[in-house]
Amino acid sequence: MKFTSLLLAVVSFFTVALAIPVNLDKRDVFVPPILYPHSGTVWTINERHNVTWDTSNAPVNITNSKGLIMLRKDNMATPLILAEGFNILLGRFEITVPWVVEGDDYSLVLFGDSGNWSENFTITGSDISF
Repeated sequence: MKFTSLLLAVVSFFTVALAIPVNLDKRDVFVPPILYPHSGTVWTINERHNVTWDTSNAPVNITNSKGLIMLRKDNMATPLILAEGFNILLGRFEITVPWVVEGDDYSLVLFGDSGNWSENFTITGSDISF
């Protein structure tokens, strides 16, 4: 009796599971290459810059179209989020260069569907004196 009840429960579960409509639209991962900043770029703390990326090969259906830009240093992500929640298909987004230690080993990570990072560039101090 227990076996029959268990078998009936399993069959019922699979019958219901198979009856649920599933959206099978094909979705593609979009990894747009970052165009700016690039190697040789020098940013100064507190300046505003447009981070730009190539959207010319964007697929029709993108898995995640909400973008996020983070700063990397020494090829490691930092907790600094420079922008978030923008449409990845914009191809650019303006950010303010954060107060960080000067160096030439910075890069940006552009998240949407996938993470893509820029070439290394330099961040220098500002002209503000105290």
